[in-house]
Amino acid sequence: MLNNWFKKEKPFVGFAGFGGGSTGLAFSDSGGGGVIYDGHTVTGGFISDWIDPGGQTYRTHIFTAPGTLNVAELNSSYPSSVDFLVVGGGGGGGHRGGGGGAGGLRASTDQTGGGGSLESAVPIAVASYNITVGQGGQAPSGMHRAGNQGGSSVLNYNGGSITSVGGGGGGSDQSGSAISLSNQQRGQPGGSGGGGSNSQPSGPGGTANQGYPGMDATGDAGGGGGGAGAQAPAVPGPSQAGAGGVGVQVLITGPPTSTGIGDGAQNFAGGGGGGHGNGTAVGAGGLGGGGNGGFPNTTPAPRGMDATGGGGGGGSGYPEYPGGTGGGGIVAIRYQTGSGSVKEAKATGGAVTYYNGQTIHTFLTPGTFATTSNWSASNIEYVIVGGGGAGGEYKYRGGGGGAGAYRTGTTPIGAHPVGTTVQVGAGGHGVTQGSQNGEDQTGVPSSIGNGQPSYFGTPLTAPGGGMGGTYVTSSEGPDGIEGGSGGGGGGLAASSAGNGTGDPFPGTIGATPPNGWGYPGGSGSGNPIGAGGGGAGRVGQDSAGTGSPNRGLGGPGVQSPETFRDTAAVFGTPGPNGAFYLAGGGNAGGYTTAANPLVATTRPAGGGGFGGNVSSPEYIGGSPGLANTGGGGGGASSSWHLNSGGAGGSGIVIIAYPT
Repeated sequence: MLNNWFKKEKPFVGFAGFGGGSTGLAFSDSGGGGVIYDGHTVTGGFISDWIDPGGQTYRTHIFTAPGTLNVAELNSSYPSSVDFLVVGGGGGGGHRGGGGGAGGLRASTDQTGGGGSLESAVPIAVASYNITVGQGGQAPSGMHRAGNQGGSSVLNYNGGSITSVGGGGGGSDQSGSAISLSNQQRGQPGGSGGGGSNSQPSGPGGTANQGYPGMDATGDAGGGGGGAGAQAPAVPGPSQAGAGGVGVQVLITGPPTSTGIGDGAQNFAGGGGGGHGNGTAVGAGGLGGGGNGGFPNTTPAPRGMDATGGGGGGGSGYPEYPGGTGGGGIVAIRYQTGSGSVKEAKATGGAVTYYNGQTIHTFLTPGTFATTSNWSASNIEYVIVGGGGAGGEYKYRGGGGGAGAYRTGTTPIGAHPVGTTVQVGAGGHGVTQGSQNGEDQTGVPSSIGNGQPSYFGTPLTAPGGGMGGTYVTSSEGPDGIEGGSGGGGGGLAASSAGNGTGDPFPGTIGATPPNGWGYPGGSGSGNPIGAGGGGAGRVGQDSAGTGSPNRGLGGPGVQSPETFRDTAAVFGTPGPNGAFYLAGGGNAGGYTTAANPLVATTRPAGGGGFGGNVSSPEYIGGSPGLANTGGGGGGASSSWHLNSGGAGGSGIVIIAYPT
């Protein structure tokens, strides 16, 4: 055991959006056993410091949203080539149909089977490299449209780039459609292909060396989406929809069984299960983050899991039971460090790193915080943020989604052994509410647009954000929906803000009340423009804006406590006092005119989504909140239902205790 900490100062690198860096590694003197970092000086993304079973030490940078990998210095004692995992966003599930295909997968290390390519490590130099992380494909906007393709993920390196294609959308039931759309019942192409619907084939297969095709439908039993590990299996019969294709295990974010990143032990890129309109059973999502299909006419299909590229589950029919949004992708970069860089942690779960005398566990996906034999009773400090609410839709001018509640404080963990279940709340579905060519779609329950809670053991829970309001006057709109922070009101008629169940932020970061921090959304003014979703730091902006009528901006989030501001592992988004902001509300949708300027270049601090724009380019839906921020989705501006409100960003749970 080392008796003293060592602080290694590095030059300022600078912010570069989400995942950028500010300074080099700083392991400060803790007065007793700690870590001497010995390796390259790199910043960006979430950090995992770990030891493989053979005793080799590694550092992994994990990106679940766009950012920058900043290389300030290379240590000549270690290879300048890095291993990688690049997974595109999963495809959205079809409406009453096929499961979404998983995002394409490319990796250079420790991949177990599958169609994803296994490639060579790539070189890095002293430079800054942009990272693109594909968002999950939205659920289809309308009963008879296939799910949308997920976004591609891109890793740039010294001399080239690695791109993994987003997953294909699941096919949709087009029978009786009032609009003429070709091939919407077929699964759509992508990294892995989407499953078919209504007796139709899965369509084009997966991208070569990235994934597999989906499966054909059997009657109303939808086929599952393909995964990076295998094609979706055959549909069992007309009464049971097909399962999604399995993903693959890639051991890059930590030790084989204890990181909790990905679905299970680092499994990524599973296809979404098929949905069913009339049968008795739905398809299971493929291992690797695929969402299950929706149960016949009773439940909406689950989302694919963020940070896995899993496909969304196929919907079960009718507008109130849509397909699931695909899971966001992931980019991970791994390189060797020295034997003194990693200390044996006192617990397992999440991505583990060491900063300023603290051991920090970051949960980007659900997992378990489990003490080990060297644990002694101690207080842990936590940050818990629920999933963000989706932005509102219906024709145009949807309100912004509310952020998930922000909760922080300390709690005791007793003597070993202790195991605590950790839930990372999914963001709310971005779905269509309203009518399309005379087909009534006002039955979509707003509850599916609300974010899900995150928790560290159920007593420590942060509720999800509320969905934004819509353009109609009905049981589903135009008012914003209540949540940790409330959704903004919709356009057309004067609309109410969704209430925030959290308490107002006092302006100083410290322990929150049990219900966390969260604000209401903004109110609609009667102008044809939505209001902003509430954030953890302030109320959402009313649709009147400042001066001329304007779409409302989402309320900003709150910066994480200093304990968690590891200068190598910058997360969240920038704000007034630097990085590390979480739980921002989504911007509203609206027209773009001289009096109503486009605000799509302004993201609320804390990861809220951009509002949609109806004029240039036309028919643009709201963008999702950023993954692992709890940000609310942006409101839509789609005058013909071609786009939905943005899905909410998934939440996050971070734990710290003395090293």
